[in-house]
Parts: sequence; C-alpha cells; structure tokens
Amino acid sequence: MKQIACFLTLLLSVYTLLASEKPNIIFILADDLGQGDLGCYGQQKIKTPNLDALAAAGTRFTQAYSGTTVCAPSRTSLMTGLDMGHSPVRANREIAKGQGQMPLPEKTLTVAELLRQQGYATACMGKWGMGMFDTTGSPLKKGFNRFYGYNCQRHAHSYFPPYLYENDKRFELPENLEGKKTYADKLIQKDVLSWVGQQKDKPFFLFYATTLPHGSYEIDDLGIYKDKEGWTEEAKTFAAMVTRLDSNVGELVALLKQMGLEKNTLILFSGDNGAAFGEKSKTSIFFNQSMDGKLRGFKRGMYEGGLRQASLAYWPGAVPAGSVSDEPWAFWDFLPTCAELTGATYPADFKPCGLSLVSFLKGGPAPQRDHFYWELHEGTPQQAVRFGDWKAVRNSPKGKIELYDLSKDTAEQNDLSESQPEKVKQAEQLMLQARVDDPNWPLKEVPKKKGKL
Repeated sequence: MKQIACFLTLLLSVYTLLASEKPNIIFILADDLGQGDLGCYGQQKIKTPNLDALAAAGTRFTQAYSGTTVCAPSRTSLMTGLDMGHSPVRANREIAKGQGQMPLPEKTLTVAELLRQQGYATACMGKWGMGMFDTTGSPLKKGFNRFYGYNCQRHAHSYFPPYLYENDKRFELPENLEGKKTYADKLIQKDVLSWVGQQKDKPFFLFYATTLPHGSYEIDDLGIYKDKEGWTEEAKTFAAMVTRLDSNVGELVALLKQMGLEKNTLILFSGDNGAAFGEKSKTSIFFNQSMDGKLRGFKRGMYEGGLRQASLAYWPGAVPAGSVSDEPWAFWDFLPTCAELTGATYPADFKPCGLSLVSFLKGGPAPQRDHFYWELHEGTPQQAVRFGDWKAVRNSPKGKIELYDLSKDTAEQNDLSESQPEKVKQAEQLMLQARVDDPNWPLKEVPKKKGKL
C-alpha cells in the first residue's frame, strides 16, 4: 500500500509540474484609452499608480498596435490572430440598433477555443461585441466557459445599465431605471475577482475587456478628482474612470499574489484603439492626449494616435522588469503567442497573420515581418500599412497615399510621398497584397452611418 501511495504521489507531482508549465494568461483590454492617458507614458494629471507599477516591474511598449481603430474589428483581430486584410469583421456593424454587432462566423478560430482545447478554464468579463448569444459569434460558442457583462456595444455605453448578462442569461438592474445607483463596473470587477479566485486546479485564460474609460463618461465616485479646481466635470469624470481602471488592475494583481499565482501568470494590458475625444476636444487638450504632438490622430483614424496603444507585459521571472521596447507588434500576434506558450496546434486550414511574441516578451528580439496592415470600414474605407519605419495612409479607396518616416516623424507631419515615389508604389502594392476581398468589406465609397459605437 505504501508503494502504491508513493507511486500516486509521484504521479500527482509530475501532473502538477506539467500543469505549471502552462502559464495562466490574462489580457486586460481597456476601451478607448489613449497611450498618453497613463502615468508611465507621461500623463501628469491622471493618477495610475498600479499600471505604472506594472510597467516598472515588466515591459512597456511604445509601438504596440491595435487591430484597427474601433472596438469590434480591433477585438476580432485580438481574438482571431487575423489582421484587417483577413478579418471577418472590419467595422462596427450592428445587426439592429441595440441588438449586437456582426457576429464572428462559425468556423472562425479564437484564442479561447485554442486554449480550452489545451485544458484551460476560459472567461470573458466586460464587453464582447462580436456576436449576441443566439448567433455564431456568441462568446459561449467561441471558447469561453464563462461570460459576464455587456454583449452589445451600444448597451455598453451606459455605466448604469438596466441589465447585464451572466453567461447568456440576462439579469435586471431595476434600481438603474429609477436613477444611477448600480455602477456596472463594480459588478464586473467583483465577478473577475470571484472567478480568478476559483482557478486553482488548472491553468486559466481571462479576457478582461473592461468598458473603462469609453463614453458615456459616467462614474459613481469622482474620488480624488472631486474638488479639483479649474477642471470641467467631463475632465474629472474621465480621470476618475481611468483611475478606477487602474485600481481594478491593482486588485487583480494583488489577488494573484495572494493566491501564489503571480509568477505563473502572463498579464498583457492594452487599449483597443486610440482616445476618442479628438484633437479639438478641450478634454483631450487638457490631458495632453497627443503627448505634446508626438502622435497624430485619434479613434477612427489610421494615424499613429489611433493605432498605437498603451501596452504592458508583466510576468515576474520571464518578462524583463523595467524594460521599455520600441519594437512594433500588433494584436494579431496574440493568438500565435498563446499557441506557442501552451503547445497548441492549429487546424490544417488555418494560418494566423501574426507571429509569436514569446521570445520577444522574454527579452529577445522582435519577430521580423514584411509589414503591418490595417483598414477600417466606417463610412469611406481607410487603409494603412507599415513596412520597416515607413508608414503609408490612404483615407479613401481612390485617395492619395500619404507617406511618413516614423523613425523621424512619429507625429506624421511630413508627407514624403512626392519625394519617395518608389516607396509609395511599394505601399500601394502592399495594400493590394495584404488583403483578401470580402463582399462585406468592399473598398469603395459608402454612405456614412449615423450613431457611433
């Protein structure tokens, strides 16, 4: 009996060792957060001590790129490993007002599906926006064991909503019909901490898709900003929302430390697209979201301010502490990164657009590639391509191709298209080659839709 007991103990030890080799993976996705909104990127007025600490203990990226510059397609790129030349979703497109966005197709592979096949517990909390529960794009049909929060992006505009979802079951918040009483972010954060607190027996993947600090700009407590003199109410609210996001991250990291999971958990943090206020907004100017003019553009545009994200990686003992990387990477690299980390393999008919970042995250060189490609179909289609330090932008299908040298001009102020015709031709060819035609996303003039998401 003692021999059997010893054998079983040995098997359990081996199993535990093998299980520990697969890290927990958390991707925290902020909504409409500008790169300049965090203290670790130079923000002076908004306090983000927890994210600043995460940057100091990990790696901060100056050239991390989103999938594109609005919510649904950017999130699609993150989940599917596909860039905007291959993504099944390339715009915020509603099925019907308030009834959710265009769903992910049935055969579209997601990170969550890949990881669940590797034995991971999977959860999405916050905002999904890639298919309601009765469609092929439901998060519960795309690899997630648990969902909590908003599905429709329009519904997520309210921080005091009349209802939320737990998995695919709607639950009411009747107190919000009578006034702003229950702040949805509190409920979502509570569910995040509760779920993570239960994940002790096997590796987990958490997609924490917080709605902060997307508009409408609402919060239940202005906190340290309440009595700021000379601040508008919008500025106070926005700052409080970013600081609430920061506090939520701090609570999650503290829980991981308490559970002893910190050293076996990779945390990636990023915004989903650039800030939403716009260059003429008093709030944007007040918070210096252009970073003293270093980045041009905002949400819905193809310039760096819309595409570059505040992005951090944290994994004690694996990701170098106190590191700042100027090497570019993009959302579509996340899926192949997860595949390498966990030993997952792809179906025979699937090839991601991205490249694994595992070696890069651990301090090695960035993967080499020919280009990064983006497009967006919000009204008139826009395109952008980066190859090396060259960046080309075309703001309409038949429009002029602008050309910028990002090594000298991150603000994209000096259009070199006239003096660099060969580079313009190269960019035009890449714009043709980097995309697959899709009847849902033709490159032609289309009427603008009312109602932004």
